[in-house]
Order: sequence, then C-alpha cells, then structure tokens
Amino acid sequence: MRVVADTGICQGHQLCQGEAPDVFGFDEDADVVVVLDEHPDESLRKDVTLAVKYCPAFALSIEED
Repeated sequence: MRVVADTGICQGHQLCQGEAPDVFGFDEDADVVVVLDEHPDESLRKDVTLAVKYCPAFALSIEED
C-alpha cells in the first residue's frame, strides 16, 4: 500500500497522528500533515485505514501497489 496526503486540503486536525503516529507526522509551520512512511508495513494497515476514515478534511488516501 502507498499512503497519500493532499496537503492542499489538509486542515491540520492531526487526528491521523492519533491513529497512526508511525505513519503520520505534522509540519507545525505549514499546519499540515506529513507522511513519515509512504509505504508502511502491512501490520499498520488497520491504523492507517482508520486515519483515512476519520480525517475530517478527507485529505488522506491509500493506493494499492
């Protein structure tokens, strides 16, 4: 899987960090999400899926390889 973040629509809620802190970080200067691991281990799929699901701005997605 490949994790994608659209920083153009990210609103800086940081909920993704709570769901998958090993995959998502935050750029405080730009007030947007940062993808720390674009291709996380399959064991993190559930956490990443929840982060995508609960993103209020719909700025996150998963692309299958």
